[in-house]
Amino acid sequence: MIDLRLLRDNPDVVRASQRARGDEPDLVDAALDADARRRSSLTEFERLRAEQKALGKQVAKASGDEKAALLAKTKHLSEEVKARQAEANDAEAELDELLFRIPNVIEGAPPGGEDDYVVLKEVGAPRDFAAEGFTPRDHLELGEGLGAIDTARGAKVAGSRFYFLTGVGARLELAILNAAMDQAVAEGFTPMITPTLVTPGTMRGTGFLGAHADEVYRLERDDLYLVGTSEVALAGYHGDEIIDLSDGPRRYAGWSACYRREAGSHGKDVRGIIRVHQFHKVEMFSYCTVEDAAAEHERMLAWEEAMLAKIEVPYRVIDTAAGDLGSSAARKFDCEAWLPTQERYLELTSTSNCTTFQARRMNVRERTEDGTRTVATLNGTLGTTRWIVTILENHQQADGSVRVPEGLRPYLGGLEVLEPVR
Repeated sequence: MIDLRLLRDNPDVVRASQRARGDEPDLVDAALDADARRRSSLTEFERLRAEQKALGKQVAKASGDEKAALLAKTKHLSEEVKARQAEANDAEAELDELLFRIPNVIEGAPPGGEDDYVVLKEVGAPRDFAAEGFTPRDHLELGEGLGAIDTARGAKVAGSRFYFLTGVGARLELAILNAAMDQAVAEGFTPMITPTLVTPGTMRGTGFLGAHADEVYRLERDDLYLVGTSEVALAGYHGDEIIDLSDGPRRYAGWSACYRREAGSHGKDVRGIIRVHQFHKVEMFSYCTVEDAAAEHERMLAWEEAMLAKIEVPYRVIDTAAGDLGSSAARKFDCEAWLPTQERYLELTSTSNCTTFQARRMNVRERTEDGTRTVATLNGTLGTTRWIVTILENHQQADGSVRVPEGLRPYLGGLEVLEPVR
């Protein structure tokens, strides 16, 4: 939730952010109107309450006709007090709803939509398979040849966009995730195995029940949601708490299964395991001071790039445009790896600076000399199932085998090459 003081003091900043996102600037005016009505009703309520108390003292001293007249006035005043309180409550409920609809105010993100990102850097060069004398296979063909991916039986058991990782496929995913967790621990993160079911308050508080609510699985009988990232559980971990940041950011690395309905993505990346309903991920999450948030964001990007170096794939870093940000993010950097068979870049990691947006909703604060204030939260991907796609395609060899990147070999018992199943 955005800062109400920012909305009052700098509404043009919020309007500009809304326009950059391609969202509704009129929400700002509607929220300001609801806030003005709430404050006006509260002021009138307090005035009438004071008058009501003063009148009560007069009634206690009066008698006869004077007392009857004062009692009648007291009854009318009581009705007025209740009416002003109801108006204030209605305006507050309207304001809360509007504030939940306004996404975070962007900080440095380029304006525009999905295609308006800015490329910040490119690392490595795509292989020239033609020069090597063979046509690259896609990850599914490679995975089936290695006995690593089984989408047919996944669909038989659970439906479309589900799969089995088998043999070296399962080992490769565990290698990626264990490498990610080891790196996180080396950088001072606390490893966490997080819940994958959360309450509506947690899901809403972290910003996942807005425009993309149709991508979230809900268990209606239990009134719980399946998370699409451990970010959700980690953002709620310190909910309604005052945390100590005097020694620096509090960093957690969450390992969890993740679930996404992929609503609206029909026909996109339906082959293989690029866009699926269930996957595993190690996610960084940080609570820090507002002043340190931008620097922490750069650190998270650097940690993601360190992980990408371990799998030795060409990639680029993009500054995501405002219209392609989630509602909680003020700025987001994506790392996208080259996908040879589709000749395009595929998102492998993203890191978002959510400033105080999530923490304000979840009521996470730090103590300061002047009292308490809301902290900042950030998140970033360190490894996920999708990485298998780009590892297989970028490290394939002409005979269908796949070279294991050196950074993952210790997690695969020293295995250097994944050989096709004969």
